[in-house]
Amino acid sequence: MALRQVRVARRAVLAGGLAVSAVGFAGLPAGAAVRSSAAPSISSTSDWNARDASGSIEVLDSKPTKIIVHHTATPNSDDTSQSHAFELSRQIQDFHMDTNGWSDTGQNFTNSRGGHLMEGRHKSLAALEGGTQHVKGAHAGEQNSVALGIENEGTYTEASVPGSLWDSLVSLCSYMVSQYGIEPGAIYGHRDYMATACPGDVLYARLPELRESVGAALGLAVVQPVSWPLLRPGAQGPNVTALQMLLGARGMSVPVDGVFGEATQQAASRVAVERGASGPSCFASRVAEPGLFGGLAWEGVTPVLGAGAGGEAVRAAQVLLTSRGHYVPVDGVFGERMVSAVREFQVAGGLAASGVVDLVSWQRLVA
Repeated sequence: MALRQVRVARRAVLAGGLAVSAVGFAGLPAGAAVRSSAAPSISSTSDWNARDASGSIEVLDSKPTKIIVHHTATPNSDDTSQSHAFELSRQIQDFHMDTNGWSDTGQNFTNSRGGHLMEGRHKSLAALEGGTQHVKGAHAGEQNSVALGIENEGTYTEASVPGSLWDSLVSLCSYMVSQYGIEPGAIYGHRDYMATACPGDVLYARLPELRESVGAALGLAVVQPVSWPLLRPGAQGPNVTALQMLLGARGMSVPVDGVFGEATQQAASRVAVERGASGPSCFASRVAEPGLFGGLAWEGVTPVLGAGAGGEAVRAAQVLLTSRGHYVPVDGVFGERMVSAVREFQVAGGLAASGVVDLVSWQRLVA
């Protein structure tokens, strides 16, 4: 994912005695101390009476490089007891093993609305405490080998996030970052990688705050990521028009009307499946999410374009450039004017002015 604007949370600057000017795009100055985070209370799989895994648990001799936040898409229960949290963990494991056919719980850790933290997949807690290994889960497709997964109890499409859940999420993420040396900016939502609304619009909108809170707790600079947008049925606008042209460039027959209708959804869904950005991947898969397009599925339709290129993919880039104030004719020709417009867009966004529409430039164009 592309990265933008580095800034240090004010509390981190004050606590660490650092001047903002001393922090660059690589984070803290060389030799600066990074505060460690105390381990939060996490109940093990034996504590909540988990079933034995039906197969082997894959423990990788490598550290995870990112954290992926999910919501369980279950009711927003008022029961904040530990017994309720344990029952939630058992329900998730049953669903993952009996319905999804997985060997164990998919995510590494679970966070309840009462703020109770629990180990999800077996051996995840020991690996986290050791800080050198990673338990491969089943929560986010091809990211499983490099990402820790956290399921947060509830549905956050509209409901606010409980304070207890938020505090425990900040605490857990801070500990993970401290143990593994993960960048605070490498905390993502499930939808950043797959075609899903998870972790819900409300919780997803708070991820920048989560990154800042973790950075502040550890005295680390925060680099906020730029993510691919999520398109829902009925969406309209230049992003949809561009997607339709990009699908056309792949030989798919879809109307170019700027409306994310059924024909466009079906074609886009095929791309999502090809990219591994679709399918059951967390507890929220119990909730049908037809017609969504997002995450790494975008990478399946965004080719690198440069001078001399032509066709529908170039027209898509021209539509997006024009919608962002860099007017070019939508003629499908990557000529000198197009090169200049791309360079202007890249300079305005702090990117290298290559004049080539690469993956990072596409991501900025549709963001």
